[in-house]
Amino acid sequence: MAEKSVNTRELILEMLLEITSGKEYSHLVIRNVLDKYNYLKPEEKSFMKRICEGTLERMIQIDYVLNQYSNTKVNKMKPVIRNILRMSVYQILFMDAVPDSAACNEAVKLAERKKFHQLKGFVNGVLRTISRQKDAISYPEKNENLLQYLSIRYSMPEWIITRWLSEYDNDTVEKILQGLLKEHAVMLRMDENLSEGKIKELIQKIEESGIRITRHPYLSYAYQLENLEGVRNLPGFQEGKVTIQDISSMFVAQVADIQQGNRIIDVCAAPGGKSLHAACKLQGSGMVEARDLTEYKTNMIQENIDRMQYTNIKTVIADALIHQEESDETADVVFADLPCSGLGVMGKKRDIKYKVTQESLKEIADLQQSILKVIQNYVKPGGTLIYSTCTINKQENEEMVQWFTAQYPYQLESLDKYLPEVLHSETTEKGYLQLLPGIHESDGFFIARLRKQK
Repeated sequence: MAEKSVNTRELILEMLLEITSGKEYSHLVIRNVLDKYNYLKPEEKSFMKRICEGTLERMIQIDYVLNQYSNTKVNKMKPVIRNILRMSVYQILFMDAVPDSAACNEAVKLAERKKFHQLKGFVNGVLRTISRQKDAISYPEKNENLLQYLSIRYSMPEWIITRWLSEYDNDTVEKILQGLLKEHAVMLRMDENLSEGKIKELIQKIEESGIRITRHPYLSYAYQLENLEGVRNLPGFQEGKVTIQDISSMFVAQVADIQQGNRIIDVCAAPGGKSLHAACKLQGSGMVEARDLTEYKTNMIQENIDRMQYTNIKTVIADALIHQEESDETADVVFADLPCSGLGVMGKKRDIKYKVTQESLKEIADLQQSILKVIQNYVKPGGTLIYSTCTINKQENEEMVQWFTAQYPYQLESLDKYLPEVLHSETTEKGYLQLLPGIHESDGFFIARLRKQK
């Protein structure tokens, strides 16, 4: 009977309280709660995920609206009331499937359930007013205050937009912001060594299971999935024929030009997608060493290795900041997908934009430099270092590569022969690519190919 008494909106509120307190990242909180309440119906879990993610994604806009209709400003509200109102305004403004009356009524019940009886009239009044006037809400005008317009319209902190406006033109910045708010399809990487017949058979099984699968325009082995309810039930997944990996991440092994027998070190490998892709390209030959800082992270990688049943990949617990002299000049290829600000994946990890600061960008860039100083030693003369991040920040990307090539005996090499023609540009010819959401069919991601001089 206990299972039936679960209040999904109360669970959403608890998730929002934990995330907005800054204790944990949203994708981890949501995953943990959905795993704990796995017995709920798929539509209930989908409802919870949608409201929690959507509320976080649109929080700046929601707070702007609340501040217009509430005498108590958002930052002065009690956390429980603040988050009840936020999740309810999200339903009113962005979820046509939820009647406004239901969003209001459930919010009042939730306030009562959380022992805020004296504030239920306040909650009801604010939400009913917003519901009645939602088509007449006043927003900043684009031609009067571009920065405020972009910040409220796309729920992005002003300092991030200011930074992007200094690096890209206005239209590009707005397209990036639009791209981050788009729904993101789940990406699948097909084992490149499967025969054409096996791939067709697998696609048919996936379609028969009710999942929509379409080829991604950038890579022949990349596919987009829609209506995926759970990866463990995906045909081919348990047998290691397919794996879930973002298209941008696939480019790391794609541009590395991996050859049979190569030795590859991935210095920050968890959860292991790039390492496994490299092992796949080696076709059973060579060796991939997938390193990360903790046993927890290497165990994540090992789970995927066991599922894929690859024998040419191993995990190693290692701190990328600590020089492993025995690794010097042993790798044909080093993957350096380094810790970064994550500004390119805010469309999937919605709370990054509220956690990152201008100060932290400098700290992250310093960390990247410290890691690069160490791991550049591991590449053989004539070998390749692939540097990548999932951010849109020149300090961590182009400027980092400029610093690196000025300090160490590496030079950029053209990416063009490894990329689809649609991605070719002046920068890819030079040796690096900045993918932008809203401009490209991917998350925000940076990748550079660097050759160590002999």
